Amino acid sequence: MKKILSVLTLTAAATALCCPSVFAAEIMHSAELGAGISLVFAIPFVGMLLCIAICPLVIPEKWEKWRWLFVLFWSLLFLIPFALTYNVPTMVDQLLESLVGDYLTFIVLLFGLFCVAGNICLEGDLAGTPKTNVLLLLIGTALASWIGTTGASMVMIRPILRANRWRSKCVQTVVFFIFLVSNIGGCLTPIGDPPLLMGFMRGVPFTWELQHLLPIMALNVVVLLAIYFVMDQRAYRKDLAAGRKPLSGGAKLRLSGAHNIVFMLVIVLAVVLSGVLPGMPLFQNAAGDVLGIHIFGSVSL
Repeated sequence: MKKILSVLTLTAAATALCCPSVFAAEIMHSAELGAGISLVFAIPFVGMLLCIAICPLVIPEKWEKWRWLFVLFWSLLFLIPFALTYNVPTMVDQLLESLVGDYLTFIVLLFGLFCVAGNICLEGDLAGTPKTNVLLLLIGTALASWIGTTGASMVMIRPILRANRWRSKCVQTVVFFIFLVSNIGGCLTPIGDPPLLMGFMRGVPFTWELQHLLPIMALNVVVLLAIYFVMDQRAYRKDLAAGRKPLSGGAKLRLSGAHNIVFMLVIVLAVVLSGVLPGMPLFQNAAGDVLGIHIFGSVSL
């Protein structure tokens, strides 16, 4: 891996020395790139996704130690051919646009939701029966679009794990939790999922997903919950037949860290304002462009 990275780095350096014209070229706009870029440039992205999905299972120790090298390898495998095909300024412009316009926005939201939602905890005695589990999954799915899939996952995973800690056959609960709460549930608002947030930051109306995706989401949720209930019912009966019993069956529930809901609402409001304020004249110059700190080319913070 290190040898491959060295070769790619040397290739980039040679390009810089031997082809100074690539630095002098004009920056291509996103519209130009979108009209003519080849799908071949998607290969490094696919490769990175496959590494994230497969390597932790196949080579877990090496992945934990060297995953930054995998990320660097696939990144360079895209950036160097992209710079050679178009030019270095265009590559730098697109890279900074992704980092500043997409990644920074996403990571700030994710960090806020992680910190705030991590301090909200549903406590109490819950027995992990199929009906209880379906109810908890449904609540988490409904929350995901309004406090983000990260926030909903942080809030709901601990109650579900505690409710099912007496059971030996409950893997399906976590799997369907990932399907419903951590993924599907976030499709109704820009707060729910990062790609939707990026669309909102680029002018997609806040309620577009709610208007167009609600029936699709409802169908998927109903189908998945029905499949889950059948699977969990069978596993539940096997646990009972094996002599396992719920640790408790009371309903004394309380919400610990409820004051963090105020901070959650502030984060939601901040996301909404981040898409609304740039459209106001107060935040635009005379040409109608959004005010910001110029970084490079067409990239502004």
